[in-house]
Amino acid sequence: MNSIPVDTDNFRVDIDDAGIAHLVFGPVGAMPVTDARGHAALATIWRRLDEHPGVRAILVRSEGKAFCAGGAISMVEEMLDAASARQRVMREARDIVAGMLACEKPIVSAIHGAAVGAGLAVALMADIPIAARNAKLIDGHTKLGVAAGDHAALIWPLLCGMAKAKYYLLLCETVSGEEAERIGLVARVVDAETLQEDALQIAQRLAAGSATAIAGTKRALNGWLHAAWPAFEASLAAEMIGFGETDAREGLAAIREKRAPRFGGAA
Repeated sequence: MNSIPVDTDNFRVDIDDAGIAHLVFGPVGAMPVTDARGHAALATIWRRLDEHPGVRAILVRSEGKAFCAGGAISMVEEMLDAASARQRVMREARDIVAGMLACEKPIVSAIHGAAVGAGLAVALMADIPIAARNAKLIDGHTKLGVAAGDHAALIWPLLCGMAKAKYYLLLCETVSGEEAERIGLVARVVDAETLQEDALQIAQRLAAGSATAIAGTKRALNGWLHAAWPAFEASLAAEMIGFGETDAREGLAAIREKRAPRFGGAA
């Protein structure tokens, strides 16, 4: 495999002989997260892969004990303390979602274990998300005390309907891999033991297909998501405003202390 250099140790990118770019979260056996450098790298990698002449499809997977647990505590702390950090992360979050939409190469995700926050955004913004039965999809935002802004307002209502989207996002309920397939959040659910092989086979089929036909179809289908873009912008702004409020500090304290949050802020 050939590697593409990235300015982070949160993930690596390798290109195999079939033209599949493997974006691999890590480290091996540990819980993958996105710190400030990793989040910034995720914001720019999609355009780089789209423009790479040797890439025909993209497979996002993890070698960690889960898919990706989202933003690191250090990044959350920075956002709580500085408006400049919130503005930077807002731009990057927009670029992650916009970059995946604009990328004309098809994207497959292989989701096992927990997928939270920015990790869940990458998992579900893939064109074909595949989940293991043991997957746990958790948006996580309202439990932290901020609005669900990474991607959810854009795509969840279209995938699973407004009623289910509100139920899972407002209550911050965990969605299992099997339930995610049942309600339409993911394309397929498979056994954990075959997840990587099954997702790779789908990526290989896409890589062997007509690049122009696949890109044209993806571009047309994504028109539905572009139509919902104002909802995404509103949710992202609400999320960043929330990081400046007291509920977000209480949410982080509750996570650290492994207890239920005691929110008291007015809407």
